[in-house]
Amino acid sequence: MDLPTNTILKGDCIELLNTLPAHSIDLIFADPPYNLQLQNELHRPNMTRVDGVDDHWDQFESFAAYDQFTQDWLAACKRVLKTTGTIWVIGSYHNIYRVGAILQDLGFWILNDVIWVKTNPMPNFRGVRFTNAHETLIWASTGQGARYTFNHQAMKGLNDEKQMRSDWWLTPLATGAERLKDENGKKAHSTQKPQALLYRVILAASNPGDVVLDPFFGSGTTGVVAKSLHRRWIGIERETKYVELARERIEAVSAEEYNPAAFEVRSQKKLAPRVKFSVLLESGYLQPGQRFYFQGDPTRSATLKPDARLRTADGFEGSIHQAARHYAGEAPCNGWEQWYLQENGEMLKLDAVRQRYRRAE
Repeated sequence: MDLPTNTILKGDCIELLNTLPAHSIDLIFADPPYNLQLQNELHRPNMTRVDGVDDHWDQFESFAAYDQFTQDWLAACKRVLKTTGTIWVIGSYHNIYRVGAILQDLGFWILNDVIWVKTNPMPNFRGVRFTNAHETLIWASTGQGARYTFNHQAMKGLNDEKQMRSDWWLTPLATGAERLKDENGKKAHSTQKPQALLYRVILAASNPGDVVLDPFFGSGTTGVVAKSLHRRWIGIERETKYVELARERIEAVSAEEYNPAAFEVRSQKKLAPRVKFSVLLESGYLQPGQRFYFQGDPTRSATLKPDARLRTADGFEGSIHQAARHYAGEAPCNGWEQWYLQENGEMLKLDAVRQRYRRAE
């Protein structure tokens, strides 16, 4: 079947996932039922009732039933994910540890757990526990060693050019104009996620044109953000009232016209034509016998051999990456970034020579 992109599919997520083509989805964001196990109504000290999550879709008869449900929908997600795809699952202390174990049992490889810190969380009114001030997201690839998308530079751009950390201090709740209300002025969806959260997830782990799927679509935040970032999207939702709510919300989004130069956030180094190190030697950009310096340190040098290998001062031979790793104590190394050569009395990064070759070509 053709992939039903930019569409909300109404029905059971497991059944509908199993109708989609295998290995067709680039990114999944899942906000499953948390199984909060609420036993009684919750009241504030002034005895007003807290509008908590007591929806029927969050209720399971036992942990075993919840675990089986989790295993079934995660297995269905794994089938439709491309081998290069990733999944994000959000949860609370009620369910996220069970979800994490099942993810690993199914062969997913956990890349990060991210803490969404809420700056003004609901207090613990009875004063018998710490205030629960965060939710946890698990980000996982399809298996150990699998390739996946991570727009590192884009995340730095969102974080004042510093590497993005795994503690996200974001808008605590979908509030103000973003909060959807029903005809009575009450919350239209009890667990609506803020757009800022989905913006970061989708920008980090997908590219324009990719397919983003949300198996618990709810109020449609995933579709809203995916549309604005020019990703294709698929939502699965079984509740009619949420389907209608999400559809109206997404149709109201007016995405800016797509411009590759404006919307492409992948590292330009990754997009540039690949250049083999040996080509620089064969083309005369480098010379046999030329001296290289690890991280520009004159005490850690290597000599370029005619076969494009480096021979370090202590006798190790290998590629630019292997030789760099040798000096770095076997830590992963990118030789293009770690090796320098002298030019006009100054240290020049090896990658600069590669850029010269690209410009000439």
